[in-house]
Amino acid sequence: MDFWDFFWLIVYSFFFVAYLMVLFQIVADLFRDHELSGWWKALWIIFLIFLPVLTALVYLIARGRGMAERSAAGLAQAQRDTESYIREVASGPSPSEQITSAKALLDAGTITPAEFERLKAKALV
Repeated sequence: MDFWDFFWLIVYSFFFVAYLMVLFQIVADLFRDHELSGWWKALWIIFLIFLPVLTALVYLIARGRGMAERSAAGLAQAQRDTESYIREVASGPSPSEQITSAKALLDAGTITPAEFERLKAKALV
């Protein structure tokens, strides 16, 4: 195998991987679209199996804008979910609330004074 054979192998491999990425994006978009009926989804999949390159080009031309909008909406929803989770986890009890609950446990006799001091020191850190 000389240099040019290797070069063309790399070029062909790049385009093949790029084609597979586009194909997987199209299939993911088909199932992400709630407005498209199941029959249309099945028809697109059948065409992707029998005429893959032509169908992929037609899909990208005909439904590319909607594909981008659905992808952006999915990313925005994931961002909102992440921010909501972070707010939920980060909004734990304040140090004064922790000390108050530890004091209630101490008064109830559930914990010892040494444990109360340890919890108080941990809350103040």
